[in-house]
Amino acid sequence: MGRLAWPLRPLPDGRGELWRRDLGDLAELPAARAGLREHLSAIGFPRDPDDPAADRMILAFDELASNALRHGVSPVVATVVSGSGGWLLDVSDRDPDTMPAPAVGRDPAQGGLGLYLVARLSVAHGWYVDDGCKHVWACLPTAIEEYAATSA
Repeated sequence: MGRLAWPLRPLPDGRGELWRRDLGDLAELPAARAGLREHLSAIGFPRDPDDPAADRMILAFDELASNALRHGVSPVVATVVSGSGGWLLDVSDRDPDTMPAPAVGRDPAQGGLGLYLVARLSVAHGWYVDDGCKHVWACLPTAIEEYAATSA
């Protein structure tokens, strides 16, 4: 947990939207996760213990979307974009005045460590404000080799 701040960075360029979901409350997350998993499987990333790319994306989506729904202002919009070498996950909410704040000095049993987890899963991450919305994003690799190189 070496990084204490979620960096203020512009969104990297992506090639095209793969999946998008508007969320109003936490009760919608299970269906959204299932929809994202189904979509990833349909494009060649099924649940696979030897290649956890889809599982990492689902986990990152769940952490960023639940943070936005708990601490931001609805509506929340989650978008997955195909980028070079991986996916770009962007989750926006209508609270541009509150930056993402990783928990500091908190007992892990109390939760609040999702941003650290997403930072660890991603090759890059950040946030920015655009048109009255806060966007929190993470770039996730689609191959084990890319993930291993970033986590070493």
